[in-house]
Amino acid sequence: MALLQISEPDDISVKNKCVSIGIDFGTTNSLVAIVRNNIPEVLKDKYGYFLIPSIVRYLPDGKIYVGKKAKITQNIDPKNTISSIKRFIARDLKNINTNSFPYDFQNKFGMLHIKTISGIKSPIEISAQIFITLKKIAENAVNNRIFGAVITVPAYFNDIQRQFTKNAAKLAGLNVLRLLNEPTSAAIAYKLDKNIFEGIFAVYDLGGGTFDISILKFKNGVFKVLSVGGDSNLGGDDFDYCLFSWIVKNAFLKKLSYKDVNILMIKSREIKELLSYQSSVKLNVKLSDKKIVNITIDMKQFFTITQHLVNRTILLSSKALMDANLTIKDINNVILVGGSTRMKHIHEGVSNFFKTTLLTSIDPDKAVVFGAAIQANFLSGNRGIDDNFLLLDVIPLSLGIETIGGLVEKIIFRNTTIPCSYSGEFTTFKDNQTAIAIKVVQGEDELVKNCQVLANFELRDIPPMPAGRARIKVTYQVDADGLLSIFAYEKISGKKKFITIKPFYNMNLDEIKSNLKDK
Repeated sequence: MALLQISEPDDISVKNKCVSIGIDFGTTNSLVAIVRNNIPEVLKDKYGYFLIPSIVRYLPDGKIYVGKKAKITQNIDPKNTISSIKRFIARDLKNINTNSFPYDFQNKFGMLHIKTISGIKSPIEISAQIFITLKKIAENAVNNRIFGAVITVPAYFNDIQRQFTKNAAKLAGLNVLRLLNEPTSAAIAYKLDKNIFEGIFAVYDLGGGTFDISILKFKNGVFKVLSVGGDSNLGGDDFDYCLFSWIVKNAFLKKLSYKDVNILMIKSREIKELLSYQSSVKLNVKLSDKKIVNITIDMKQFFTITQHLVNRTILLSSKALMDANLTIKDINNVILVGGSTRMKHIHEGVSNFFKTTLLTSIDPDKAVVFGAAIQANFLSGNRGIDDNFLLLDVIPLSLGIETIGGLVEKIIFRNTTIPCSYSGEFTTFKDNQTAIAIKVVQGEDELVKNCQVLANFELRDIPPMPAGRARIKVTYQVDADGLLSIFAYEKISGKKKFITIKPFYNMNLDEIKSNLKDK
């Protein structure tokens, strides 16, 4: 009898399909997943871990460690081992609590960079290094080239932060199919739970560096996001810092070296995680000056020093409800997402506020990446998984234009369903004005100085006219990724200008790409 070569079912599903991946790019950990045999599956690294630490270490010989290998050597070289990079995206030194990080921060091109032994690194370059690692994990798992990726982002990320994330993935060689809001992605994953019925859901997502709250309605196969809220600078890292500050104060510590700061911040994170299921934790650590820190903290103390952070998430949740014109009674279920939701006072605070069932049947670390993998599979043209649904997301922050006096004229309001296109009509304020400067802003305040400036551009060669005669139509278009492009048109002269927001200042992206290493 002749022998026949056969393949395993997994191999068939991968080889005969266009393989795309879902990526949850997290502050503390990142995950990558695929849909295999109609089931979303989180992929593991070569050490057998599915949680890939979002940590990059630069070595003197030019080598780069990413993930677990970088984490286990973090104490050896903290200045060159970068963690929590997601918190640094599109920020400057004014937005960062530098005391809680051991890095040599620098402002360059109007944004934060980090000086390492391998040179000055931007957040986009460091982020791209993590994406390279996730891409390689996926390629090794399926023994195939990856067609594309769905990347999740915090719902409250602004346009610049979304652009940076997308381009970091592109620099890593990924074809970005879509940026997907993290809470929406988690809701997609929960659609697979047959015990969950149609209704209105709140997705409470507390990760390592960001907090998002989304209110969604699921009916007749349509996911409609009603409102989003949150804080892209609030997450598990802030709970760590509260613990760190408590330790410094109660152990009567004075000036600390950057190594001691790093050691105590790592220990603070470990203590936080242990207090999720232990009543107390004892810290015993030797600092660089040989001083021994021997101190115990119990769960009640931890709750007390971090309760203000929990209260901030509840306040933001209340605001999201009001934006959706709903009350607590309208919410059928609350989905908990993100590793930081394992803290007991988070459960308690959310349960007391919403007074309804908390859904935790999917591992809170995996829910977001599961949804991303399902969406990636769908966008690649694959079928078979229960993916027959329509997704209607919203823009998290209002978009506007600066007018006279530094005021903001809003063109697209927050919680508008995307993709969308809206226009505003403007005019000149001086006689014979031949150009106008357009400043694009994002935020809810009425003053430009309190909003995020996304771009500045000029519409030139307008014919001289009396003040108020020119008619400039400015159109804002937001795509499904939440990214903005702008079209300005002066009706009388016919002068036009189209721009896509590209917040890279003077960075040389080709140079960055050549410096990236496939590890």
